[in-house]
Amino acid sequence: MQLSEQELVRREKLSSLRKLGINPYPADLYPVNHTSAKVKQEFEDGKKVVIAGRLMSRRIQGKASFAELQDSTGRIQVYFNRDEICPDEDKTQYNDVYKKLLDIGDFIGIEGELFTTQVGEKTVMVKKFTLLSKALKPLPLPKVDKEGNEFDKFNDPEMRYRQRYADLVVNPKVKDVFVKRTKLFTAMRNFFNDKGYFEVETPILQSIPGGAAARPFITHHNALDIPLYLRIANELYLKRLIVGGFDGVYEFSKNFRNEGMDRTHNPEFTAMEIYVAYKDYNWMMDFTEKLLEHCATAVNGTTEATFGEHKVDFKAPYKRVTMTDAIKEFTGFDITGKTEEELREGAKSLGIEVDETMGKGKLIDEIFGEKCEGNYIQPTFITDYPKEMSPLCKEHRDNPELTERFELMVCGKEIANAYSELNDPIDQRERFEEQLKLAAKGDDEATEFIDQDFLRALEYGMPPTSGLGIGMDRLIMFLTNNPSIQEVLFFPQMKPERKKVDLSEEEKTILELLKKESPQELETIKAASTLSNKKWDKAIKGLRKHNLAKVNKTDDGLFVELEE
Repeated sequence: MQLSEQELVRREKLSSLRKLGINPYPADLYPVNHTSAKVKQEFEDGKKVVIAGRLMSRRIQGKASFAELQDSTGRIQVYFNRDEICPDEDKTQYNDVYKKLLDIGDFIGIEGELFTTQVGEKTVMVKKFTLLSKALKPLPLPKVDKEGNEFDKFNDPEMRYRQRYADLVVNPKVKDVFVKRTKLFTAMRNFFNDKGYFEVETPILQSIPGGAAARPFITHHNALDIPLYLRIANELYLKRLIVGGFDGVYEFSKNFRNEGMDRTHNPEFTAMEIYVAYKDYNWMMDFTEKLLEHCATAVNGTTEATFGEHKVDFKAPYKRVTMTDAIKEFTGFDITGKTEEELREGAKSLGIEVDETMGKGKLIDEIFGEKCEGNYIQPTFITDYPKEMSPLCKEHRDNPELTERFELMVCGKEIANAYSELNDPIDQRERFEEQLKLAAKGDDEATEFIDQDFLRALEYGMPPTSGLGIGMDRLIMFLTNNPSIQEVLFFPQMKPERKKVDLSEEEKTILELLKKESPQELETIKAASTLSNKKWDKAIKGLRKHNLAKVNKTDDGLFVELEE
């Protein structure tokens, strides 16, 4: 393990502390009775407090020093005075431990007394301090010049996501997002509980991945010697509970889909699904409006939220538009009664890329996604989806080609999906079998499994039911103005971290040239490097060995480019 100069120095300090008989990682309970926020809220000169946190800054001036302590609620100024801390002849605790052996980032406990400085700053006078944990790696704190300008901020997204623990310490606003995330879950849970609905848990490891059309993660159970799938959705299990006699059940579930990653998708994500007996999708639209109005207010104190350049208002009621009318409005194309081939030709005429594997549902979905979805900024219910798009949804009571389904669109993205649930077991079996035909035809979004146990459950009878699913990660993105899902997940999925390698000066030269432009024609970058043939060959070989660069042969010649 290669250590930086600062890391080596901190380890030397660690050794010095132990030689002084100080345990840098004590096991004892530390009797904290105040937070920084509580100190400020209940401030009273002369009041005695016990606080703890990270040492985040300090200004040492001989036998006195002002510093900042950061805990879970914020920062508070603390004042170290040598004679207060060391009233006897022995000044080691201040002169050696505080001034020489403590570092920014160390956790310390402080027993002190409150006072107000001459400039009005609420401050803790330190009477006694205890080292609670020695930090061996320096925090990536920004540097500040004489004019107060900050630079070298810890704002590289990849570094922040990989080292979220450091991100939370040095970028306090990041923590606010996750506080609001917790407020959202609490508000939604309270809303459901007040209605008398029951929170449940369903299996994450499933023998059949059902409830959605998605590629699952597969694992193996050794004792049973069978494949198991990580949950892609919990819908079919929650409906089983409605069959079993619950009137309303909900679950916040971790779902897993073995698919692509982008700014709105993570392979592991959180969904909320709720199912309520004796209701339909019209009732669920009213319910969803009230739910989101309640949640937005609980998170932000208002129904309004800013997302990018848009100001969104979650106050009910929301506009309602059928999918057929939405497509007609933005394309002029009427999908009513169209055959699969007519839909395919219509999509092509609109400039939408389609292929022969797509059935009617997928073709309509592509048209809506390409031409309509992005136009809905304010919360809008898109209703009455074609039957082919909704294998778990009840046939529309007025039109057998449609289903009683809605999706809620906000800023061009879907954040909620709901049905009048299909409870006819014969119809459900036929829909599943139709999905198998689409999968065999090559539709990668059609389900390849029939859950026979779920069909058996329906045969025992399920009352009329409406269900709602909400993507919790995407919803909190909208409520906190974050365009990337990685910003609202503590630990988003990342590519494996590349091991740090020692590069020669020649390798560094080529790498810097590639960072400016990649790919580059081999002879061009070789000339720019000014390396001899021997040094060039050795450096390129080294970069390829470390998977940092590659050489590709094309019809236009040899090119060098960075490895992704």
